[in-house]
Amino acid sequence: MDTGQINVQRQNGVALWRQIADRIRASIANGDYDATGKVPPEFTLAAQFGVNRHTVRSALQALAQEGIVRSVQGRGTLIERKERLNFPITKRTRFSEGIGDQAREKEGLLLHSAEEPASADLAARLGIGEGAPVIRLETLRKADRRPVSRSTTWFPAERFAGIETAYRDSGSITLAFRAVGLADYLRVSTEVTAIHADGADLADLQLSPGAIILVTKALNTDPDGVPVQYAVTRFPADMVQFTIEN
Repeated sequence: MDTGQINVQRQNGVALWRQIADRIRASIANGDYDATGKVPPEFTLAAQFGVNRHTVRSALQALAQEGIVRSVQGRGTLIERKERLNFPITKRTRFSEGIGDQAREKEGLLLHSAEEPASADLAARLGIGEGAPVIRLETLRKADRRPVSRSTTWFPAERFAGIETAYRDSGSITLAFRAVGLADYLRVSTEVTAIHADGADLADLQLSPGAIILVTKALNTDPDGVPVQYAVTRFPADMVQFTIEN
């Protein structure tokens, strides 16, 4: 890895230690430290990022809490997990089942909900009339306390009244659907693009400026092919990879 100084931005609203943690995490994912199996010493990282060792130590402690690195006396900071979370996109795509045992803790949070009229585009996707009521959920999902996705999801309101309460109580789309009467649903399409994170992404997903995110636009139907959910979800590209399965 290049040992020259790496710039971090000191007045962008994102703590220096978090920016450094993101850079180290990305370097681990890229295999930059594979030759040694550990990250460089604190004094080396401090020089690279132009910060004091306390700031570097805070970044490494955060990565240790995620289970990515482990500090061992006399050996330095060892890399525990190099791989991105693998998220399969299948006929029955489910967050918790997809992450599986790759994370010890999984959590779904409801940030906001609202009922609103469907736009022309949304109405076409959900097979309802333009202006028909839809329920919009803003959700955040975490794995091992680290944000891994931020979603905006819409449901036909007439069919799924109360789904916002069901999701808030369960933290699961699958369980929320069951609570309002839908036992199964199928993924019929997924579009994936990569873009730079905007200001909201930086805050919600705890990213540094310049970070890349993967954006999925997904449509789910009931077993009869009737659309039940349209979702736009944003994932940190350095944390998640997708596997498309038939």
